[in-house]
Amino acid sequence: MTRRIEDYAHIGDMRSAAQVARDGSVDMLCLPRFDSPAVFTAMLGGEEHGYWRIAPSGPRREATRRRYLDDTLVLESEWHTRQGAVRVLDVMPPADAGAAAPQLVRIVEGISGAVPITSTWAPRLAYGRVTPWICEEGGRLVARAGETALWLDTTDFPQHVRDGQLVHGEVTVAAGERVSMTMTWTLSHEPPPPPADSSDALARTEAFWREWAAACTYTGPYRAAVVRALITLKSLIYAPSGGIVAAPTTSLPEEIGGGRNWDYRYTWLRDASVTLSSLLRTGYRDEARAWREWLLRAVAGDPENLQIMYGITGERDLPERTLPLPGFRGSAPVRIGNGAATQVQLDVYGELIETLALAHEYGVAPCRATAALHIRLIESLLTKWREPDEGIWEVRGPRRHFVHSKVMAWVAVDRTIRLAESGALPAGPGDVERWARTREAIHREVCEQGFDAERNTFTQHYGSRDLDASLLLIPKVGFLPPDDKRVIGTIDAVQRELATSSGLVYRYDTHGTQVGADGLAGDEGAFILCSFWLVDSLALIGRVDEASRLFERLLGLRSDVGLLSEEIDPTTGTHLGNSPQAFSLLGLVESAVLLEDLRQVEAKDLLGALA
Repeated sequence: MTRRIEDYAHIGDMRSAAQVARDGSVDMLCLPRFDSPAVFTAMLGGEEHGYWRIAPSGPRREATRRRYLDDTLVLESEWHTRQGAVRVLDVMPPADAGAAAPQLVRIVEGISGAVPITSTWAPRLAYGRVTPWICEEGGRLVARAGETALWLDTTDFPQHVRDGQLVHGEVTVAAGERVSMTMTWTLSHEPPPPPADSSDALARTEAFWREWAAACTYTGPYRAAVVRALITLKSLIYAPSGGIVAAPTTSLPEEIGGGRNWDYRYTWLRDASVTLSSLLRTGYRDEARAWREWLLRAVAGDPENLQIMYGITGERDLPERTLPLPGFRGSAPVRIGNGAATQVQLDVYGELIETLALAHEYGVAPCRATAALHIRLIESLLTKWREPDEGIWEVRGPRRHFVHSKVMAWVAVDRTIRLAESGALPAGPGDVERWARTREAIHREVCEQGFDAERNTFTQHYGSRDLDASLLLIPKVGFLPPDDKRVIGTIDAVQRELATSSGLVYRYDTHGTQVGADGLAGDEGAFILCSFWLVDSLALIGRVDEASRLFERLLGLRSDVGLLSEEIDPTTGTHLGNSPQAFSLLGLVESAVLLEDLRQVEAKDLLGALA
C-alpha cells in the first residue's frame, strides 16, 4: 500500500503528536516531546521501525470514512465490512485535560454487526533502532529500553506478547460494544503510571477542545475550515513552555525521492510569530502571553545574537545529522536537527516585532521585560540591516541582499516607531527621529536596488531578475500601498512567472535538478502559504472575486480531515513536505479573516451609499 502524506491524520496533546494512517496504523510518534526520538517511525521507513495498527482483521484496508469529532482533535476512523461496521477513536489527552503523562488512547466501538478486530503494537525506540523488551507486570504490559517505558493498558481487548518484541491482540466487536487500549509514556526508572481510564480521557479531551474552539471570534463563511486550522495550530504549541513547532514531523520530502527533507520540530521565530498573529486575530491571547514568556527565556540577555530558531524550551544548539532510515517512500536523507539554526535571516526581526505590536493592539498587557528586549532588538537590527543574509527560505547558497529581508527590517522599525509614538514603548530623546531616518533609508534602498523598472516588479534580491513569492507581502505589511503600480506589477509578475494556471505559487524558481541559486539540487512543489499570500494580494488590490475563487480552490487541497502540508504537487495534487504545516494553516486563517474584513467594509460602504 503506497502511502501519501495526506493519508495521515494528526492528533496531539500539546506535548507531542502522532500521525495516523488511513489503515489505522500509527506510523510516527515522538515521546515525550515533539523533538524526542520516535517510538514509532514506520512513516520514514517500514514496519520494522515501529508502528501500532488497530483495524478490522484480514487484508489491510483503508478506513471508509475519517473525520475529527466536531471542534476537537479526536480522530474517528470508520470501517464498513461484510461483517458489519466499526469505528476507532484516536486521542492524545492534553495535560489540561487531566493527562499527567503523555498518552495515546485508542477506542474501538461497534456500529453494526460483529467485526473481528486486530491490534499489533510494535514499538521501536530511538527512531526504530532499538527494540524494547516487552513483558507483563501486575497484569499490565510494559515495553522498556534505556530511559523509556511504554505501558499498555487494555479494556476487554486480550493481548499476547510475541517473542518479547511485539504485542498482538484479536477481539470481535459487536454493535454497541466498546474495547480500548491506552499507551502511557514514563521514564523507565519511575513507578508505573496509574491504570488508564479511556472513557474518562476521551470525555475530558473532547470537553477541552470544544471549550477552546468556542472562543474563536471569526464568524465568516469559512468558520469550519478556520476552526479546524486553529485547533491544529494550537496543538503545535508545546504547552509546558509556550514554544511553537513549525510542524510535528521531520524529513517528509518536498519532492518524492528528493533530498530536500528537513526537521521542522523546532520553534522558528518567524513561523511562531505569524502563528500567533493568526491566533490573536481570532480571539486567542493566552497563547501570545505564553509565547512572550518563552521568547524572553530563549533570547535571554543576548538579543544581539538572535537565532532564527530555537528548541521548544529555548535550546540553541540544534545540530543537524542524518539517520540510517530509507525515508518516506525512499526519500533520503532523514534528518534530525536543523543546520539552518545558525543562519542569518534579518526578516525575523520584522515578524517578531510585528507580532509584539499586534499583541499590544489586541489587548495583551504590556511587559517591561519585553519592552526592554524590543529596544535591544531594534538597536541590534539598526547595525545589521545593510548586511546580506540567507533570507526567509533558508537558502544554503551564498548570502544575498534579499528584498523580503529588507522589507521586513523596515517593518520592524516602522512598528517600533508606531509603538513609541503611541506611548506603548519607552523611547529615549531623539530615538524616534533616529529610527525614522533608518526607516526611510531602508525604504529608499529597496525601491532603488530591489526593483526592476523595465519589468515593473520587485526582485528576489538586489541585482537579480529572479522573482520570489515573498514579494507578495509588500502591500500586506504596508511597505507600499496596494494601489501602487509597483505593487500591482509585482503581483502580476509573480502570477505570470511563479504561479500555475490554477493559482498555485512556487517560492522561487529552483532551476530543475541542477544545484540552483539556493545551493540545493532537485525540485520542490508549490508552496501552499505562497498561494494564500496571492489570495491576500489580489484581495488588497481590489480583485476580491478572483481572490475568493482562489481561496476556495486552496480549501479543496486539504486532506479528508482538513489538514495541509507544506507544499503541493500541482500535477498530481498530492501533498509534499512536513505535515501538518503551521505556515499553510495560518495562511488559511489569515486569508479567511482578510476576506471577511473586506466583505464587511464593502457592506458598510454599501449601507452608507444607500443611507
